[in-house]
Amino acid sequence: QFVESGGGLVQPGGSLTLSCAASGFTLGQYAIGWFRQAPGKEREGVSCISTSGGITKYSDAVEGRFTISRDSAKNTVYLHMNSLTPEDTAVYYCAAPKVGRCVLDADGMDYWGQGTLVTVSS
Repeated sequence: QFVESGGGLVQPGGSLTLSCAASGFTLGQYAIGWFRQAPGKEREGVSCISTSGGITKYSDAVEGRFTISRDSAKNTVYLHMNSLTPEDTAVYYCAAPKVGRCVLDADGMDYWGQGTLVTVSS
């Protein structure tokens, strides 16, 4: 139901912007979260944004480097990632609960995208 894009290979210190788009429904009715899963690790919450966009949350690992935003006109949520390090390498997913607020708990999500791979390497 969600389609992520924007992943790729980037050098350490570089930037990427991920997009989470919706087809057939309005993304704005959901709080949206970004999650990531690195090889051999559990899926972790990275950031989330409320339906209005007025509330945003970040994990300690990305605070100050990543920014989440949403564009209602484009029916898209973005994750702007700066100062990337190899530890940011993972498959990134956007997700949403059926109802509820912005949370970084993967167990609370009901809808998921297929993910987009981000690789940070020199």
